[in-house]
Amino acid sequence: MKVIEEASWLRHELAAFRHERIALVPTMGCLHEGHISLIHQAKKLADVVVVSIYVNPLQFGANEDLAHYPRPFAEDARRCQAEGVNFLFHPTKLYDDAGPAVTLRVAALADGLCGAHRSGHFDGVATVVNLLLNIVQPDLAVFGEKDWQQLTIIRRMVHDLCLPVDVVAAPIAREADGLAMSSRNRYLSTTQRQQATVLNQVLCQMHAQCQHGEQQTGVLIDAGRCLLHQHGLDAEYLEVRDENTLQAITTIGQQPARAFIAARLGNTRLIDTTILRESAPCN
Repeated sequence: MKVIEEASWLRHELAAFRHERIALVPTMGCLHEGHISLIHQAKKLADVVVVSIYVNPLQFGANEDLAHYPRPFAEDARRCQAEGVNFLFHPTKLYDDAGPAVTLRVAALADGLCGAHRSGHFDGVATVVNLLLNIVQPDLAVFGEKDWQQLTIIRRMVHDLCLPVDVVAAPIAREADGLAMSSRNRYLSTTQRQQATVLNQVLCQMHAQCQHGEQQTGVLIDAGRCLLHQHGLDAEYLEVRDENTLQAITTIGQQPARAFIAARLGNTRLIDTTILRESAPCN
C-alpha cells in the first residue's frame, strides 16, 4: 500500500492503472467495521482500491466537533494495509488557506432531515466529494447507506455534473445489538450506549407495522416517538420520505418509502435509516 499526500502525485501513480477498474472509498478516518465493509465492497468490484482520509472542514458547522474529531491515522493506515488497499490518499489539506473560492451548492435535496439541523453541511460534502472524484477519477465510488440523504445528494451530483463514475451503495454495518456503526459511537457513555439501541428498535418497529399493512406515516411516527420516550429519548427528527426524491409522504403507496431518524445522546448525534417499502416491480 502506498500512502500519498499530494493530489498530483496520486494522479501520477494512478496513471499506470487506467486500464483497470479503480474504486474510491472516501472517508474522514477513524475507521471502524462499517468503513471496512465499504472497502470489501470496493475490492469485489474493482482491481485497484483508493481510500481517502480527509477531515473536511467545509462540512462542519460553527458548533460542531471539527477540532475534536478523532484522527488516529496510524491505526487507520494499519487497517487499510491489512485489508489490501492499494493507495491511501491522506492530504494535509485540499483547499487554500483562505478556503475554496468556488464551491458547490445543494438545493432542495439538502432541505429537511440532517440538512435542517446542519446548515451548509451538504454543500461541504458535495464540494469535497466532487474534488476527490476529480483527483482520483475512479470508475466507481462506494458510500454507506446509513447517511441516505448524503448518498442521494452524491448520486444527484454525479448525474447533474455528468461525472463518469458509478456510485455504489453499501448496506449499513451494525453492531450485534443493531446499533449502526459510527465513528461517534465512541463518545457514548455506557448508559448512552444502551439507550442508543432504541434508534434501530424504532426503525424495526416502523418496518414491521408497515409490513402488516399500516400505510399512514403519522401512525408509524407517533408509535416510534412513543418508544423513544419510553427509553428517555427524543428524536431530532423521525420522518418517512420518498427514498429517491426525499420528499415527505403522509401515506405509503407504491413509491419507495424510507424511515429516517436522528437523535442526540448528550453531545453525540446519531442517525439511522431503514427501507419501509421497496419500489414496485415493473410489469
